Amino acid sequence: MPASWADLDPAEAAGRVRIGIETDRGTWVQALVAAGYQVYAINPMSVARYRERHSTSGAKSDAGDAHVLAEIVRLDHAHHRQVAGDSSLAEAVKLVARAHQSLVWDRTRQVLRLRSALRECYPAALEAFDDLAAGEALELLDRAPDPERGARLPQVTIVAALRRAGRRDLDGKATAIQQTLRAEQLRQPRPVQNAYAAIVSSQVQLINVLNIEIAELGQVVALTFWPAPRR
Repeated sequence: MPASWADLDPAEAAGRVRIGIETDRGTWVQALVAAGYQVYAINPMSVARYRERHSTSGAKSDAGDAHVLAEIVRLDHAHHRQVAGDSSLAEAVKLVARAHQSLVWDRTRQVLRLRSALRECYPAALEAFDDLAAGEALELLDRAPDPERGARLPQVTIVAALRRAGRRDLDGKATAIQQTLRAEQLRQPRPVQNAYAAIVSSQVQLINVLNIEIAELGQVVALTFWPAPRR
């Protein structure tokens, strides 16, 4: 440490130190920010490109990555984002919002897998249900995960599912769904159809669970943003 630094207040000295790290959250990051250090969250892809630019081997090691991060914040810190010293409430909001977004992305992946399975074995379901993550679509696909059972669904069952999902024009929508599921369509051989039915049922259960967790975590996000007033 230069002699001039010895006379600095610890907080002032910390404020002159730049630290590069490959994440913007976690206890270490919060502790460093709270201590007054200039903390820069460097995207791991940026670190990898910087390493390739300055090393012919491209070999990765902890010591090498530490050196790369130090060089980035020493020479190129102006091009990277400094981690802000958020309040504990802001940090809590970020955490639950990220978790909520991750669940939404997980559901999207599962819906795409369900759509792919239905395209191969049960195309009428894709015509009958615009939103495969909707309550009525999941309930009816759970009851009838293959074309044969779909064609046998009574209108009263479809109406009940639509009512539980909070839809309007129950009879009209139920009639349209029933007619679509009963329309002629190409069928897979029975063993293949049974296998796809099992896949559809599995995906439906996963999406149902994700719907519940997304709704519950969404409430946590809302309460974190707008805590209940104290009485």
